[in-house]
Amino acid sequence: MQHRKLGRLGADEPPDRGRGSPLGERHTGPVELLWDLVFVFAITQVTALLAGQLSWPGVGRGLLVLALIWWAWSAFVWAANAQDPDAWALRVALLLALVLIFIAGLAVPGAFGDDGLLFAVTYVGVRLVHLTLYVDASRRGNASLRGIAGFAFTTLAGMALLLAGSLVAGALRAGLWAAAALIDYAGPIASRGRLRGMQAVAVAHFAERYGLFVIICLGESIVAVGFGAADHGLDARLLAAVISGLLVTVGLWWAYFGGVATAAESRLRSHTDPVLAAADAYSYLHLVIVAGIIVFAVGIKKAIGADAVPLATNARLALYGGIALYLAGLAAFRLRIFGSPGRTGLVAIPLLAALYAVTGGLAAWAVAATAAMTVVSVAALESSPP
Repeated sequence: MQHRKLGRLGADEPPDRGRGSPLGERHTGPVELLWDLVFVFAITQVTALLAGQLSWPGVGRGLLVLALIWWAWSAFVWAANAQDPDAWALRVALLLALVLIFIAGLAVPGAFGDDGLLFAVTYVGVRLVHLTLYVDASRRGNASLRGIAGFAFTTLAGMALLLAGSLVAGALRAGLWAAAALIDYAGPIASRGRLRGMQAVAVAHFAERYGLFVIICLGESIVAVGFGAADHGLDARLLAAVISGLLVTVGLWWAYFGGVATAAESRLRSHTDPVLAAADAYSYLHLVIVAGIIVFAVGIKKAIGADAVPLATNARLALYGGIALYLAGLAAFRLRIFGSPGRTGLVAIPLLAALYAVTGGLAAWAVAATAAMTVVSVAALESSPP
């Protein structure tokens, strides 16, 4: 494959803001797929953390860890997007970060306990590798050092708070880690002017990477369905709950990949401001989509385990709320890329809230069935290209 190189960039000379990539069109490489496999494990650990602490504080802690892991993954997508896929620097950085994020994943269940320091140190290591990889991309002339510096300061400040939080306990740790995440997420927003000229976007690679992560998370919901059924006898009610859980997963996949994902890639390719559009729609708004899938996975696992008895309030909220969160994220994504949130996704959110309110006495399998009917209906109406 031949790649189109940009000339070397100075600190104030941004890459071409055109619609192509500094390295030409390309797709996800094998080392990036290997990197993703480690995140499958990390996401599984986040799901386990949420399932074990299904309360408002527990969900807040779980989603905070998810936000940190997501931001690390997303950051590497951007850095890899500015690298030659065959460059040794990319492979070494991804393999080193792979080891670190795997150890961080091991520490996730105890991140707010005894393993907080281990989680923080390995996570900070991943972010430092990312910054190093980005500096290497600027040295090769594929990214603007000025643009990287715009968010590097907030990244380092956030990582300092993450390390500080790991040395304390309880609510103070959660508060410092939340502040670290907010500062890290705020960095690109605060330097949007520099971000606009940071790099050109390899659109096919970029859209494919985020689509693959959505697939990874949907796979986690399928795993949750399987594990939820593993310790129970296969009767008609259990099968109804399992099929409903699978139908919801298929419906969520359909709503995203039934036309929206491809149309979004096409729109991004011709966008007049592709870097900012990609940052908003993918790096930020896809977190809401991913969080919705993970929360739903916890709810459906609880529903399958409950079988014929009414589903507990917190589990029912996770099931319906996770779907609503996903649809809200998808609507926001569509709004940012296409200028319209879609036809039915937002209408389904109050419907899901109403179902949560009136299904308290229903058996768990029936709750799952109502969720499945709602999602499949939305997907059928929403999946056509904008």
